[in-house]
Amino acid sequence: MQYKKNRIQNTEYRIRNTSRAFTLVEIIVSVGLFAVVMLISVGALLSLTGANRKAQALQSVMNNLNIALDGMVRSIRMGSDYHCRAGSFIGDGSDDCAIAGGTVFSFEALDGDRSTTADQWFYSYDSVKETIYRSINGDNTRVALMSPEIQIKKMKFYVVGSAPGDTDQPKVVIAIEGVAGAASVKTKTTFNIQATAVQRVLDL
Repeated sequence: MQYKKNRIQNTEYRIRNTSRAFTLVEIIVSVGLFAVVMLISVGALLSLTGANRKAQALQSVMNNLNIALDGMVRSIRMGSDYHCRAGSFIGDGSDDCAIAGGTVFSFEALDGDRSTTADQWFYSYDSVKETIYRSINGDNTRVALMSPEIQIKKMKFYVVGSAPGDTDQPKVVIAIEGVAGAASVKTKTTFNIQATAVQRVLDL
């Protein structure tokens, strides 16, 4: 009787001990599931890191565009003698280009000599190189305003109220359409920007 009792106790002890251990199959399955979860997590982390890097690069390009455009508007506001071409300011209303617009815009800078075109500023759009140029001495010595990562597809200057003494204060509207993207970014962002600059000097 005592032998049978001890045998039953030993059997129960072995059952309890074996229930606490993992089999080889269970370990393999657990390691496999852990590896799959880690692979997915690392892939998602790398994707988020790449997306963040691309977003920062694109933001840097857009900041360059905003700074260039703000500089244009600020300079134009302080100037005078707006006209839609390079050359002399006529002042009889023919300097306007309110309907068709133009790809070149000239003006006399603040404290400039209005009797000569040698110190005129002008902005021009080059459709071949897809960028905007600026010249501050009235000739063809021009400097690109945009970084190479920005392609300007279309650009127009619309000038109204250029004739002195009319009822309209001289104003220029700048309409830009383009594509921006950093060198490390495959996706590009299209943009359409419109800015308006009104001459600060009273048109009397």
